Amino acid sequence: MIRIIDVRKSFGPKKVLNGVNLEIRTGETMVIIGQSGSGKSVLLKLLIGIMKPDRGEINVDGMNITALRGDELLRATRRFGMLFQAAALFDSMTVAQNVAFGLERYTDLGPDGIRTRVADCLAKVGLSGIEGLMPYELSGGMKKRVGLARAIAYRPEIILYDEPSTGIDPIRADAINELIILLKKEMTVTSVVITHDMVSSYKVADRIALLYEGRIVEIGTPEAIKNSANAVVQQFIHGRAQGPITNW
Repeated sequence: MIRIIDVRKSFGPKKVLNGVNLEIRTGETMVIIGQSGSGKSVLLKLLIGIMKPDRGEINVDGMNITALRGDELLRATRRFGMLFQAAALFDSMTVAQNVAFGLERYTDLGPDGIRTRVADCLAKVGLSGIEGLMPYELSGGMKKRVGLARAIAYRPEIILYDEPSTGIDPIRADAINELIILLKKEMTVTSVVITHDMVSSYKVADRIALLYEGRIVEIGTPEAIKNSANAVVQQFIHGRAQGPITNW
């Protein structure tokens, strides 16, 4: 469904992505792991069109979205839903208003249709009946789930997850993992998850790709990654200070 071809991105002299190549199959959950600052979030922003690569292409069902601009890009990226790392809720809006934000601006749904869609999305993430609450009244895990309800409100074909388990305790993190698995089954979506949490990676992934020094250096099933002979992979997945990764 998604083909990332020789994608490169620099910020000044710093090369963040240096020739990323990756194919993501329709309906699979691809987990991209890597160190903090390795370019995982940058890659998500390129996928959703927030940034443009310096070089390379990103094709979604054969369409090169890196070549699109304006309304064409907006239409193409509506196929994506995104859960941001810190949920990115609007503090001055209720839960319902947060979930409905894009629906009100970019769809033809009327007020009743929006209310129904919001309630349905909140029910999917296990938060029925909280439409009137404000973000400050929510726990960290609830904020993540509201952010996920907003991400699926468009009924996207592809969901991007930016560090979904970061900043919440292990029990709430596992609840998010369960939701990722459930939404894949119920909505038949393609999912791209970026994380450095190996517990989460092994649970939700169909395949795992390691981003290191601007490139994908290994890709495989969770079992294949666990048993990889690549020293970089083994150091990262076991969290060892000693090894070929020295820029920590």
